[in-house]
Amino acid sequence: MRRSKLEMYVDILTVLAHRGPLKLTHVMYKANVNCSVLKEYLEFLMKQGLVEERTVGKARVVFAVTQRGITVLKYFRELKQVLPIVEEARSQTPIPY
Repeated sequence: MRRSKLEMYVDILTVLAHRGPLKLTHVMYKANVNCSVLKEYLEFLMKQGLVEERTVGKARVVFAVTQRGITVLKYFRELKQVLPIVEEARSQTPIPY
């Protein structure tokens, strides 16, 4: 099943929150996101103030979750706990033939 944009945003934030600052390719593999899509999503997350781009050393660029991003992740976890019924209903919906 395809992930929604929101699920992909949350996956990217989760990877960055748990694994620390990562290079683009590491985020790509750990979040299982295409490179061009990841760049687009990271740009969106940076504009929202949820992710920041850092330069380490002379030219190495890494991405890290901000405090605001961690707060957003916390809210998504709480929401998921409150609304597990929605996911159950979605997964049990019969596929029409």
